[in-house]
Amino acid sequence: MGYDVHRLVEGRDLILGGVKIPYEKGLLGHSDADVIVHAIMDALLGAAALGDIGKHFPDTDPAYKGISSIKLLECVQKLLEENLFIIENIDATIIAQKPKMAPYREEMMENVAKALKIERNQINIKATTEEGLGFTGAGEGISAQAICLLTTVADFPSADVTNMGAGCCQGCKMKQGETEEV
Repeated sequence: MGYDVHRLVEGRDLILGGVKIPYEKGLLGHSDADVIVHAIMDALLGAAALGDIGKHFPDTDPAYKGISSIKLLECVQKLLEENLFIIENIDATIIAQKPKMAPYREEMMENVAKALKIERNQINIKATTEEGLGFTGAGEGISAQAICLLTTVADFPSADVTNMGAGCCQGCKMKQGETEEV
């Protein structure tokens, strides 16, 4: 299970699921503050017992200043691959009073699936409000929750694992705009 929250502020783009959503405020954070991707990353890392996003991508490291969370999600995918984990499915929820997420959900799911090298039907992103209650209901921030199911290739004794784990970006020090060939 993963959880993340960021404060809404003026002067920042609102990025959710790798999609720039037109809105008068954006999320405050060291990276692009994409709460849904952060919750997904924490769910995946936690399920694999690999720590959390703070361990792998600390907000004290200038290499991650302004970086796309989708790029960080690609690093998480490589860590999972290196440790022989297979993503079965992900279910995630954005909690926000505004803006409406329905027009952007499909693109969010496609972005996440592509970054994780999984099929689109293995990821679900939904959204809900808190009926005006709490910090999200008051429009002060947005939070997100995610849950995932992982399998390890050790569960498949006949699996060919000779190519898995090659080329992981140890510590993932990729900067914004950089990609790594696997």
